[in-house]
Amino acid sequence: MKKTLIAHSPDADDIFMYYAIKFGWVDMKDTLFDNIAKDIQTLNEDALNGVYDIVAISFALYPHIKEDYAPLRTAVSFGEGYGPKVIKKKGVKLKRNFKVALSGEHTTNAMLFRIKFPEARITYMNFLDIEKAVLDGDVDAGVLIHESILTYDNELEVEIEMWDIWQELAGKDLPLPLGGMAIRRSLPLNKAIDYEETLTKAVQVARDHKDRLSKMLIERDLVRIDAETLDRYLELYANDESITLSEIQYKAINKLFEIGYKNGFYDTPVTVEDYLIPTEYKEIRNS
Repeated sequence: MKKTLIAHSPDADDIFMYYAIKFGWVDMKDTLFDNIAKDIQTLNEDALNGVYDIVAISFALYPHIKEDYAPLRTAVSFGEGYGPKVIKKKGVKLKRNFKVALSGEHTTNAMLFRIKFPEARITYMNFLDIEKAVLDGDVDAGVLIHESILTYDNELEVEIEMWDIWQELAGKDLPLPLGGMAIRRSLPLNKAIDYEETLTKAVQVARDHKDRLSKMLIERDLVRIDAETLDRYLELYANDESITLSEIQYKAINKLFEIGYKNGFYDTPVTVEDYLIPTEYKEIRNS
C-alpha cells in the first residue's frame, strides 16, 4: 500500500479539513495517508523546493510553482469581509517606515501588505510569535493570521484589515484568496484525480459532521482554541465554500495573480484554470 504524506499548516481550518481522513472516515484504495503540520511559510518554501506531493500553500505563491504543481480545487480558504489583520499597540501612531512582522514573504498577506505599505520595514517570523513581538515592542506592528485574528490581546488594536487592502486593490465583489492545496504534476494523472476527489470528499464529510469532528479535535487537544472560538473560526475559513472552488473564487484568484503581476511579483501573467488537474481525463479513460 502506498503511503502519501499531506503537508498542511497547524491552524484549525487545515486540521479540520484533513482529519476526516486521519480519523478514517474517508479513505482511498491502495493508499495510506499521513500528515505533517508546518507553518505556512515553511510549507511555501517546501513547495518551492518540491518536497511534498501534496502541500498546503498560500495562493500568492502559486505562480512561482506552476510548472511543478497543480492547484487543487478543494480545501481552500478565502476571506469575505474578514482576513488577516495589521495590529499595533493601542494608541500608537505608525510612521511611514514602521517596522512590521509578517508570517512569511510568500504569503498572500505579505504580497498585499508590501503593495500597500512599500516603505514599511519588514521582518519575517513564525506566525505564532508575531503577537508577542508587537506586545514586547520588537516591532511596531504585525500581521496576524489564522486563529489569532480572533484571540489577540486587548492591549492591541487593528490598524487596517487585509480585507480592506484587498478591496482597494481588487474591487468590491471578490473574496480574498488566502490559501489552498497543490499537488505535484509528475504524479500519474489518474492518481492525481483520485487524490483530489478524496480530499474533496474529506472536506465535505468534515462539514457534514462539523459538530462531531470539532468535538474530537478539542478532546484530543489538536487545536489551540476553545470550542466556541473553533466554531467561529471554522465558519470563516473551513466553511461550505471551502469544499470546491466556485466561479467567483476562480475570478478572485486570477485577480490576485493579476495584481501580483502588475506589481512585479510574477514574471508572467497566470490564469489558474490553465493549471488545474484535467478531471475529464478520467471520464474519457473510463468511457
